[in-house]
This record gives sequence, structure tokens and C-alpha cells, in this order.
Amino acid sequence: MTIQEILKEYKRKTGYTLEYMASLLGTTRFTLSRIISGETKKVSEELVSNLSELIGQDVEQLMKESLFRYRKPILGTAKAGYGLFAEENILGYEEVSEKDNHHGDYFLKVTGDSMSGAKIHDGDLVYVKQCSDVNSGDIAVILIGGTEVTIKRIVKKPNMLILESANIGVENKYFTPKEVDELPVKIIGKVLYSKTLFE
Repeated sequence: MTIQEILKEYKRKTGYTLEYMASLLGTTRFTLSRIISGETKKVSEELVSNLSELIGQDVEQLMKESLFRYRKPILGTAKAGYGLFAEENILGYEEVSEKDNHHGDYFLKVTGDSMSGAKIHDGDLVYVKQCSDVNSGDIAVILIGGTEVTIKRIVKKPNMLILESANIGVENKYFTPKEVDELPVKIIGKVLYSKTLFE
């Protein structure tokens, strides 16, 4: 786990502003912003010490323990259905194996049950490889109209793109090549697997 990730996670959990966090850590909003964005890699010992005190854990130890662990961000929420807007906020991080670390890029949290027949359920995390195309029959993350994200099986026909659900209660969606270009309908990732979290 990096300083950047720890700060992002702390900000997400507390809802604090950068200004308030900076005041707690004895630094400036500008400096904190640069650390969180990744522009600044070097962090003062004082800030590390203050952050350890703030979160009640040894930050240096947290970073050492994470050297051989791989984590991917959970990026917003995708609806396994239709109508939910894309969100760019990071909801947290999920550990992956070394092998999966090289194959995928991020997780999306699923809401809806239109892909339940493919064992993708409401509340699951799907692990996604970022890409702009998949083979017919693959399950993909699709961006419709620049705002709506959905997870569906891609079926390619000569004059039709079908977004196929895996639940008989949810209708498929059909797009002509013209609609694909004009809406647009874009494939933004391939679903590698689904992970169910038991709370």
C-alpha cells in the first residue's frame, strides 16, 4: 500500500476536505494534493509520522507489508442492467494475485441482476481488463452514450451489435452500426471474473 493509497482511502472514509486533512497532517493543501495525485513521490518523515498517528497504524509498516501484495482499485459502480450513470470515484481497493495483477486493471461493483445467469450477481465485484474490443460471446463493460455503464455479453452480427443479458427477465438491447457510432456504444473493458463478497 502506498502513501497515496492510504491518503485516498482515509479521505474516502472520513469525507474530509483536502484543506482539513492538510491541517491535521501539518502540511499544505497544495502539497497534499500533489501527493494524492502522484505528482510528488517523496514524503516528509513528519507527514508519515502524523499520518500514522491519525490512522492509528504504522504507515511505514503498512507499506512494507504491501511490497509483495497486489491491489487494484474499485472504480465506481456498474449496473448489470441499464440506467445507472458511470461514477469515477474510487470505492476502495481489492487484493489480487500476482498473475491477475498483470491481466486486469480494475474492479467494478455490480448492481442489478441481469447477468445472474452468468454468475454475476448484485453486489459482486467484476475484475476488468481495460480494452476497446472483445470477441463475440465475451462479457464486457460497455459505455452507452458517454454516461451509462452496463455489463453484458457481446454478440456481434453482420449488421447488429447485441448486448445480451443472462436473465430471461431482462431484455437484450440491439444496436445498428449507425447507432453504435452515433450514440456511441463503446466497449471499455472485458470482464475476467466475478467475485462475491460475503459481509
